[in-house]
Amino acid sequence: MSFMRLAAFVILGLCALDEVICAQKLPTPTQTAVHADDVSLEGYQQHLANLQAALETCSQGQDAKSCDPALIGNDDRVSIPAANGSEKHVVRYGWLRMLFQKAATKEETGKNGKDNAKPGSSTQAEPSTTQLLNDAKARLDGEVAKSRAPLAAAIDHAKERAVMREVLAGKEFRNLQEQTVQDSVLEKFARWLNHLFARAGFLKMRAAWIGRLLVWGFILGVCVVLVYSLIRLERRWRVRLALEDDLPAPGAASARDWQLWLDDARRAAANREWREAIHFLYWASISRLESKRLWPADRARTPREYLALVAQEDSRRSGLSELTNAFERFWYGGRPAAESDYKSAETVASALINGSSSAIGSESGAR
Repeated sequence: MSFMRLAAFVILGLCALDEVICAQKLPTPTQTAVHADDVSLEGYQQHLANLQAALETCSQGQDAKSCDPALIGNDDRVSIPAANGSEKHVVRYGWLRMLFQKAATKEETGKNGKDNAKPGSSTQAEPSTTQLLNDAKARLDGEVAKSRAPLAAAIDHAKERAVMREVLAGKEFRNLQEQTVQDSVLEKFARWLNHLFARAGFLKMRAAWIGRLLVWGFILGVCVVLVYSLIRLERRWRVRLALEDDLPAPGAASARDWQLWLDDARRAAANREWREAIHFLYWASISRLESKRLWPADRARTPREYLALVAQEDSRRSGLSELTNAFERFWYGGRPAAESDYKSAETVASALINGSSSAIGSESGAR
């Protein structure tokens, strides 16, 4: 504020030396804040009529008395009836006050506009005060016509709402759902990501190495996460394959518990079906030895191949050999079996089932 006062004092000092400088440098006094009065539509129309009369008087006299800006009065805050009550619109008259002030000082710029214009200049002369007063009359007449025009009826949007409901009932809008929290989080993350890349591009313009560092750092982070995910996926598959390897192959002897084979043998013996009983005793022994990992499970292996898998120094080899011979003789050979044959086979099978695991054969070592 002190700077503005100092500038005003300097300009006033120059005005005392040269009237031309004063005329060119003195600033136009600023308009003070004008209060707006709350008026009805009828009051607004009456104010416009008073302004028309004051403008006519100013046009005829064009002096300080007939063109006093105070004749304009305050601005209007007009209450206009509406469908939901009333709406207020503020009408400003600052443009008319400035015109009255110009007419009171008799500033006829339009008279000397052509004389002061340089030859060949495209600048047009400013309109004269009389012309501006005539334009103001036309403007006030238009405002009066607008204020007396009938108010537009409230628009009924019931038809538009019905059409909108019909459109929204279509099959393409049936699956519309409100935005979930997850969608909001993903949208915020996408915006943050776009902002990050935008800032990286801006930094690249100012410092190329910072932009490259951010971009390559982001790419490196994505690669690290991808490699870590692949490693975890590979470990899961490895564990899954290991568990599948532990399971017996479908159709193998150990796929059925050895106790079930033994129960079938005892039932067959109770029915005096000695040949079937010896058959079940043999597979009960094979299932028991296979479940102890004496050899890998394989449903296509023959009895002699099972026997070949047992090491020579294994104490169970002689028992398995005796049981295999009995199984082949009575089952594959078709010879009739007696109770004594079953008792002998049961004794050997019990020793094999209840014995401890020992050395494994050649195929078990290869595995």
